Amino acid sequence: MNSLFSLIAHHGYVLIFSVVLAEAIGLPMPAALALIAGGAAAASGTLSVSAVLLLALVAMLIGDTLLFFLGRAMGWALLGLLCRLSINPETCILRSAESFYKRGKITLLFAKFIPGVNTMAPPLAGSMKMRPQQFLRLDFLGASFYALSYVTLGFVFRDFLAMITRGIQTASHAFGEVLFLAAIAYTGYRIWLYQKNKVYQIVPRVQVEELAARLASEEERINIVVADVRSHGYYDSAAQRIKGSIRIEPNNLVQELKSLPKDKDIYLYCT
Repeated sequence: MNSLFSLIAHHGYVLIFSVVLAEAIGLPMPAALALIAGGAAAASGTLSVSAVLLLALVAMLIGDTLLFFLGRAMGWALLGLLCRLSINPETCILRSAESFYKRGKITLLFAKFIPGVNTMAPPLAGSMKMRPQQFLRLDFLGASFYALSYVTLGFVFRDFLAMITRGIQTASHAFGEVLFLAAIAYTGYRIWLYQKNKVYQIVPRVQVEELAARLASEEERINIVVADVRSHGYYDSAAQRIKGSIRIEPNNLVQELKSLPKDKDIYLYCT
């Protein structure tokens, strides 16, 4: 954090714009810290608070708009790519989709405050074919609130941040050791999670011909259930489905599972 504050003081506007843009397009960059540092620098007179807010807003809108249109073009392929570093990419996608399912398009107003959802919201909105004008309006409001919140935080608590910075400088050696141990602990935790969830990465699949043959057989058909599991936003009640299939909302899976038969083979399909 001390290094970031120091860089902000020396490179100011360019660094704030770059860090915020990088996070907006999905890179692991601390945009919130950069905005707090920018607010503190503005309080000391080093930077202009209006310029910091404007640059942050422009950077977020550029990144979000890019991901929005890529999401419209690439759909879940882009969402999977952005979630690639997650332990379970499908869970990463569904967590963001669940936010849209529960709260609708208003998710864009607070998405940037939620780790994981902040990067996923724009391409998810694009893949759900949200109108660009509506997306830009909601994203502008959400980005403005996000930038204003963290810049104000840095501006108001400038003296407190300066005290923390001095404390870090005084205890830099100890801080480095703690950070090193924390990195080891986090790496170990991620490895443990990976091993724990490895079994769920193998998803049984069947060929279309196999399912079609079972559906064509009068005897076989009564022993299977075919379920459409397209997520909210991708499912249209007027859209075509496999004849005889049922609808399952994956973001309400706990309740949906209660209605499924236990004595039949269940086939799931998506787009």
